[in-house]
Amino acid sequence: MELHDLRPAPGANKDRKRLGRGSGSGHGTTAGKGTKGQKARSGGGTRPGFEGGQMPLNRRLPKRGFNNARFATVFETVNLDTINDVYSAGEVVNFESLCEKGLAKGNKDGIKILGNGEISKKLKFEVDKMSGSAKEKAEAAGCEVTILG
Repeated sequence: MELHDLRPAPGANKDRKRLGRGSGSGHGTTAGKGTKGQKARSGGGTRPGFEGGQMPLNRRLPKRGFNNARFATVFETVNLDTINDVYSAGEVVNFESLCEKGLAKGNKDGIKILGNGEISKKLKFEVDKMSGSAKEKAEAAGCEVTILG
């Protein structure tokens, strides 16, 4: 047996239902949707959570407490090993350079450097936050660390 002889087992692959292709196909006219009604129309059916006009569960249950999601500060995270791979010695690691090199998108509230991996180059960090392990590793490698605002 050769590679070009391989075929799926008989009956393993079924042809898809071709809807609305004439009455001879068995799925013409109404295309398997029955006759009339909300589910027969385009875009038919109800939205998720709809209970036929009854007050839906998500509106029946009380909303209590405080959720910080709206006010939370969300940081983009970058690991030391990634920075070590992309940057050369003497460069400045800041928001602009991280965006240029494609390590950050810039759609969050700031940049945080995490300590995953090792760093072997002398760099200058100007970031919003830095984890304790990342700061230790960076300073041990002779990097200059500046935490902004």
